[in-house]
Amino acid sequence: AAYFCWRQLPPLPWASSAPPRPVGVLLWWDPFAGRDSGARRPPDCGRRFNISGCRLLTDRAAYAEAQAVLFHHRDLVKGLPDWPPPWGVQVRGPEELELRVLDDEEVAAGAAEARATSGLRPPGQRWVWMNFESPSHSPGLRSLAGDLFNWTLSYRADSDVFVPYGYLYPRTHHSDQPRGPAPPLARKRGLVAWVVSNWDERQARVRYYHQLSQHVAVDVFGRSGPGRPLPDVGLLHTVARYKFYLAFENSQHLDYITEKLWRNALLAGTVPVVLGPDRANYERFVPRGAFIHVDDFPSASSLAAYLLFLDRNPAVYRRYFNWRRSYAVHITSFWDEPWCRVCQAVQTAGDRPKSIGNLARWFER
Repeated sequence: AAYFCWRQLPPLPWASSAPPRPVGVLLWWDPFAGRDSGARRPPDCGRRFNISGCRLLTDRAAYAEAQAVLFHHRDLVKGLPDWPPPWGVQVRGPEELELRVLDDEEVAAGAAEARATSGLRPPGQRWVWMNFESPSHSPGLRSLAGDLFNWTLSYRADSDVFVPYGYLYPRTHHSDQPRGPAPPLARKRGLVAWVVSNWDERQARVRYYHQLSQHVAVDVFGRSGPGRPLPDVGLLHTVARYKFYLAFENSQHLDYITEKLWRNALLAGTVPVVLGPDRANYERFVPRGAFIHVDDFPSASSLAAYLLFLDRNPAVYRRYFNWRRSYAVHITSFWDEPWCRVCQAVQTAGDRPKSIGNLARWFER
């Protein structure tokens, strides 16, 4: 089926007879780690992802040796950005290391300085902008200078380095997850579950929950809002006990389909009820019969009626698991897998120069 995005991923290394050329990739900031937390231990790309020829770097002294430098967007707007040479690494005290979102002028000033001296980068070095948050949760985008970055790395299928939160791949081994055509219905004691970490009444997902819960019971888990703590068995085992899972994204943007679908629903063995981009966008990633979209119904009450219908008709409910006969679920390993994917992309890319003229215009969709 053409809509499966695993077809759009870089070729598997073992499918190529040509040996990969050695590539150094420098991770400039450790995503979501404190600036003084120490360097992340680089993964073994060959052992973890069958991507050989990678030299993953965390020592900034190796900047000139790197074919690519990876920048995490959130770190661009937290504290004063310490850009790569030729300026040298700025040493900052604890007060300056406090995480705060820069205003637009501060972001623009740092990006402009980086752009002004970008010509002094080592020949052929690529600066890669990495972001896995939606545009709604990516401050400072419009203040980044044009032509600062050469590549994009994100969940967007049109990124230079495309790394989705997950994807389906053809089942080749009986041990591939998930197992079997359908999970045992006898274990499903609940109807609808939702795990939510950030409760915001302004979000579309919370508004829709309020409407839906008037017509069907929804068990909410999480540390905010009406959520109860997750049982000790953990998220996957908890969700597996339910027939449906609300895979509601915190914002609605092109290709922004996160672990809420891939891990919390499909891997757990429940039917996802999705709220995010439109149905056509989801169908680029998963079969149309593998999920229920809120847009398929004129109201939350009609969706609730359909869920109750499926609850009473197990044969119809089981059809939502037909995809499991042919496909298994891959869950992206953050942040090791994106790091290795950059190495793989550099190995297969040509030498033609490229720069991102207007990052915000491209990403804010």
